[in-house]
Amino acid sequence: MLKLRKILLNSSRKVKVTLVAFTDFICISLATYISIVVSDLDLLGLDFIDFIRLMWIPIFTILVFYFLGVYKSVVRYINFSVIYIIIRAIVVAFSFNVILKFILFYISGNTSIIPDIPSSLITNLGWFVGLSTTILLVIGSRLLANYYFTDNALANRVVIYGAGSAGIQLASALKVSKEMRTIAFIDNNPTLQGTYLAGIKILHPKKIERLVQRNKVDEVLIAMPSASKSSLSSLLKEIEGYSVKVRILPGLSDLAQGKVLVSELKEVDILDLLGRVEVEASQDLLDKNIKNKSVLVTGAGGSIGSEIARQVAKLKAKTLILLDSNEYSLYSIKEEIESLDSPVNLYSILASVKDQKRMTDVCTTFAVDTIYHAAAYKHVPLVEENPFEGVSNNIFGTLSCVKAAIESNVETFVLISTDKAVRPTNIMGASKRFSEMILQSFSSEKNNSHITRMTMVRFGNVLGSSGSAIPLFQKQIKEGGPVTVTDPEVIRYFMSIPEAAGLVIQAGAMGEGGDVFVLDMGEPVKIFELAKRLINLSGLDLKDEDNLDGDIEIVFTGLRHGEKLYEELLIGDKVSSTAHKQILRAEEECLSKQELDKYLSLLNDAQKDGDVSLLKEIFKEVITGFEPNNNIVDVLHLQRKD
Repeated sequence: MLKLRKILLNSSRKVKVTLVAFTDFICISLATYISIVVSDLDLLGLDFIDFIRLMWIPIFTILVFYFLGVYKSVVRYINFSVIYIIIRAIVVAFSFNVILKFILFYISGNTSIIPDIPSSLITNLGWFVGLSTTILLVIGSRLLANYYFTDNALANRVVIYGAGSAGIQLASALKVSKEMRTIAFIDNNPTLQGTYLAGIKILHPKKIERLVQRNKVDEVLIAMPSASKSSLSSLLKEIEGYSVKVRILPGLSDLAQGKVLVSELKEVDILDLLGRVEVEASQDLLDKNIKNKSVLVTGAGGSIGSEIARQVAKLKAKTLILLDSNEYSLYSIKEEIESLDSPVNLYSILASVKDQKRMTDVCTTFAVDTIYHAAAYKHVPLVEENPFEGVSNNIFGTLSCVKAAIESNVETFVLISTDKAVRPTNIMGASKRFSEMILQSFSSEKNNSHITRMTMVRFGNVLGSSGSAIPLFQKQIKEGGPVTVTDPEVIRYFMSIPEAAGLVIQAGAMGEGGDVFVLDMGEPVKIFELAKRLINLSGLDLKDEDNLDGDIEIVFTGLRHGEKLYEELLIGDKVSSTAHKQILRAEEECLSKQELDKYLSLLNDAQKDGDVSLLKEIFKEVITGFEPNNNIVDVLHLQRKD
């Protein structure tokens, strides 16, 4: 059967139309003879010639079908409009048969020139029976073919959450695509519950569990594009206990563009689970340091740097300079920015931020007004194993950029910092806190002559950045697990990359010099709970001691070198609000210029000697709360020593 179906599906259009027409001929002929029987005519009394004459009816009907476009429709995609065309064609064909019979009879008085149509078929119940039977048989044959050729029985069984206009459009799209079969709508509107929409029943949300269990539902599709993020998060929390895969229809903007296709349904991501509500951005703050200005983004190929670059291009900067030491990353973001059709003058510079002369040349040549310094090593375990490269890039690279900015009279310098700079337990975090102190020191210099306004923005994890745990979890789930979590108690703050970049730009615009801005990251999230939710919303069960037959196991690997259970955003408690609800200003200790020079000299000595112990002692002395939690030393120096 499957082989026959494959052969028919792969046949030419002419062959398919011929088969459909032949099927219609059989159906119409059968309906005609049924009408004869109903009309009390002696079917057995009809001779061969009478039978031949009666063939006029199906032949003429098929000709009418052809000219009215019945055979232009694809049987696999039958809908109400196609059914209407078929019914209209049948009524027209039958009516013409009758009209033609009477016209020729009254004109010539002789019907021998046309096939005979028994009068009783016209004058009594026979005509109606023939018509209705033809409709039923022709349409019924198409519905059977539709079911047979669309793998309906094999299609994923889905429930659509939301019986509004988006849900209706989604159900229609699914019906056409044949990839899924909608078995029910779910809606919390009591006036809709119990009613039918496009032949599909609308049920109360409490019925989801029964539907999943009894009807073996494969997916729940959420069609609520106007729902708030908090509402969506609550809904997902409700559904995740049923271990059914969940996908979400994109927002209103995508819906307006006609993106109501199966391919446009997106997997549940971390932002949907968190339910973060983004505060509307201040256009004045966004424009202040960017519009009609020359802007330099260091680390432009990285996760944060590239998003800042995108937003700078959209905010109508006069010039955008992309700077990165990674050739491919720089090429990629340059290509992407060029595709945005932005009027910005775009330049890409291959350079290391540690090269002060080159940084100064860049700033001077392009008359840079604003620098967003996002060039840094951030992967905690890797920097632990390569501490001096972390110090070189993160500390001395920042120092190089600051001096270049001052020398070139750059107006604004914004450092992208991290929550790992607060009471750090690792070299990466310590290097970022020291970088902050460089900006604080240069900003607090008495009687300084430079005009550069320096500020730094500190925030937690961003979703989708390189090395982020969430993409790893999603990859592990797709591969069948296990999902690896460092510790069951580890918690983290999360924010989307676009949101973080937008807040960085706005915070930088509020800086007065030496400001430490902290982004409100919302409530921290336990990573273990997050992993469980992602597993459940993928339609899978967690495999643990209570459920040995589950699908995906979570394995605890232990904290990596330099990691801590939780992150903080503030060193002290001196914090004040700003004009933006999600941006806070912190007052924290800093070094004098003399102290800064002293510790920079010591760091340089430690680098030259490869002395990790000295490096850690410096950080302990300078940085509040620095407590390294491992004995890892520089891999290269360790290898040489051995």
